[in-house]
Amino acid sequence: MSARRLPSHVWHPFTQMRGFEHEDAPVIESGDGAWLVDAAGRRYIDAVSSLWCNVHGHRHPRIDAAVQEQLGRIAHTTMLGLSHPGGEELARRLVAIAPGARAGQPGPLTRVFYSDSGSTAVEVALKMAFQYWQQAPDRQPSRTSFVCLENAYHGDTVGSVSVGGIDLFHSLYKPLLFDAHRVPAGDAAALDRVLARHADEVAAVIVEPLVQGAAGMLVQPPGYLRLVRDLCAAHDVFLVCDEVATGLGRTGTMFACEREDVVPDFLCLAKGLSGGYMPLAATLASERVYEGFLGEHDELKTFFHGHTYTGNPLACAAALATLEVFEEEHTLEILQDRIALLGQLLADLVEPLPRVREVRRVGFMCGIELEAYEPSLRMGHQVTLEARRRGVIVRPLGDVVVLMPPLSIRPEELEELVEVVADSIAAATGSGAVEALAA
Repeated sequence: MSARRLPSHVWHPFTQMRGFEHEDAPVIESGDGAWLVDAAGRRYIDAVSSLWCNVHGHRHPRIDAAVQEQLGRIAHTTMLGLSHPGGEELARRLVAIAPGARAGQPGPLTRVFYSDSGSTAVEVALKMAFQYWQQAPDRQPSRTSFVCLENAYHGDTVGSVSVGGIDLFHSLYKPLLFDAHRVPAGDAAALDRVLARHADEVAAVIVEPLVQGAAGMLVQPPGYLRLVRDLCAAHDVFLVCDEVATGLGRTGTMFACEREDVVPDFLCLAKGLSGGYMPLAATLASERVYEGFLGEHDELKTFFHGHTYTGNPLACAAALATLEVFEEEHTLEILQDRIALLGQLLADLVEPLPRVREVRRVGFMCGIELEAYEPSLRMGHQVTLEARRRGVIVRPLGDVVVLMPPLSIRPEELEELVEVVADSIAAATGSGAVEALAA
């Protein structure tokens, strides 16, 4: 067992602590590739990439070495009025691979603003979009609102929650939030109607491209993102693409936007940006946006926003190494066979299970929705516990079992992962197990 050896004072995120205190959850001490190892020495496949951020596996020697080398120079220096080589180089690399760039040349996204997490990357984009319309040469101060999608999730800070749409996470905080126009995901006609009526008051539209992750891996219809881009252009409204979850190879391309040839005005990155090593986020913006903030000091056009650890050198070193590993190990090319294997395994082992309602997937992002159960049964969590007993770590979204392993997972590990998840779903949803839980 992996019992806590001392009383814990930790308050865990998204966790009802009353039940958690009695679960004897693993205490993870180390990792290796796609595996986690707890304090008792037991190994688990990391089927959710340590909350969707680990890309090339734990303890990748290339990334380890880059962080260690940077540590021999300096661990942190502010970017308020200063810079450092890693932050400069990473920005150049991101601009060169961003949607719309060609042959390593800068594309429409030319500026990089660093922050610490996916939530802050979104906050940066929202504040930039708002401030642009207040002060740019083509200023339109009436543009103070945003359009977002139903069931959206963009993080947990107040601004990002304001453009969220998952009642379970967001409704309690409504008195703290600003209003936003919400439209159904996948319904371009609904977006068109809102923009036709409110474009003169909308600063930006924000979307999770292709798939809404925290909503339960809800997949948008093909062509929808392209239509969103076209509607934003037609109404001269900024498009913010939140690729915190979908970016860095998760959908099979470096960025989800690439799959529909879409270039947003803002691109939000985090999670896999540093390979899952260090907190790091980046908001990429167009030159038009950047120029809207240029002026004399007394014009007060400065973007008054920043973070202590903005562009942390250790995190930038990890991110640069992460991008280099993509190239050196041909990660995206090799990933295509693993995506096909995952699809086949799900079709063979998971989809036929009687209590599985639907399997939704884009690339290496997968949600397995179970049949409806009473919320008190916490069926998704029961699957988590069954999988943990069998040596796999999963994290559900309600009764949707999420699979999002490191891109580097080996085929035999992927097979073991899906076999365990299938067995765990069968065990947790079997009639005897359900009756025991209900009792």
